[in-house]
Amino acid sequence: MSNSINGQAGTASAASRREFLGGAVRGAGLFAIGGALGAVMLGRRSEAMVWQIDPAKCTWCGRCATSCVLNPSAVKCVNAFHLCGYCNLCTGYFEAQPNSLTTAAENQLCPTNALRRKWVEGEYYEYAVIDDLCIGCARCVKGCTEFGNGSLFLQIDRVACVNCNQCSIARVCPSEAISRVPLSKAYVLKDKTGSG
Repeated sequence: MSNSINGQAGTASAASRREFLGGAVRGAGLFAIGGALGAVMLGRRSEAMVWQIDPAKCTWCGRCATSCVLNPSAVKCVNAFHLCGYCNLCTGYFEAQPNSLTTAAENQLCPTNALRRKWVEGEYYEYAVIDDLCIGCARCVKGCTEFGNGSLFLQIDRVACVNCNQCSIARVCPSEAISRVPLSKAYVLKDKTGSG
């Protein structure tokens, strides 16, 4: 009789060890899954956030030039060359009624000469932005968009931007075109429809 009791006790002991080990393995698996999920969430949370302009929402109000904590502003004009018409009379480069189609200061729309005109061939010219001179005033963007094909647009230079927690430009932007996005997200660019 004691042998059968000892046998039952041995079987019960082996069963409880199996249950204990099975529970430990399941617990370790759940702990590992939880740790992996936690690492993913921590990685998402710790990704740097940066400020970005949506060109489809921008209204060229001029506040990017005056409201940035930097002088000159971290906002710069960009030319989408694939949209540019390479026009002789570029409404982003010239005043509305220029004296002549020359690079003379009185004919240029840009107050700092940041938009440069270079002859390509025939009646075609290339327009390039000199970042160091651009103040983000949007005068060229407004002219190009209202009267041209809209290849010029504003974007925040991530190298120049000090990435303020509360962007002073975003706070005053009337069209809410500036938002905070993950650093891994590409710049919003203009496409053929004129939107970002």
